[in-house]
Amino acid sequence: MNDDYFMAMALAQAQKAKLAGEVPVGAIVVKNGEVIGSGFNQPIGTHDPTAHAEIIALKQAAKHLGNYRLPGCELFVTLEPCVMCAGAMLHARLSRVVFAANDPKTGACGSVLHLFEPSNLNHQTISVGGVLADECGQMLKNFFAERRAAAAEQKRQSLQSGEPHSQE
Repeated sequence: MNDDYFMAMALAQAQKAKLAGEVPVGAIVVKNGEVIGSGFNQPIGTHDPTAHAEIIALKQAAKHLGNYRLPGCELFVTLEPCVMCAGAMLHARLSRVVFAANDPKTGACGSVLHLFEPSNLNHQTISVGGVLADECGQMLKNFFAERRAAAAEQKRQSLQSGEPHSQE
């Protein structure tokens, strides 16, 4: 099994997020070739700003191992982690984080910041980016294009009917 194999599993989790109307991000945690945690974005539906795919997958893995530390574990995620998620990964003592698409607005593995880079941290986590980046990036692009099109259609319909439209 390789990084592409596990990233494809994370991509399947992202599809679940998309079907739930959430930003399509999925994550899995692997130890010794076994998936021990999985998650997909759920902050909108749960009204929880911490319900990112990575956090959900980390919680499942920690429960599975009976430990908040996850030594020897790897996390695969379809979008470069944000600061919150990268911080949780550092605290969990993951050995490696593998992500697909870069996030130029909030990415904390090199795009905006690189939280895994400082050598003076008490634990070092390796980060690898670009695994199935095209597939994962396209899913995100399609999701946001569909959202923009739906918002434009809603605005067009409200203008035709003379009703005020909401701006979210």
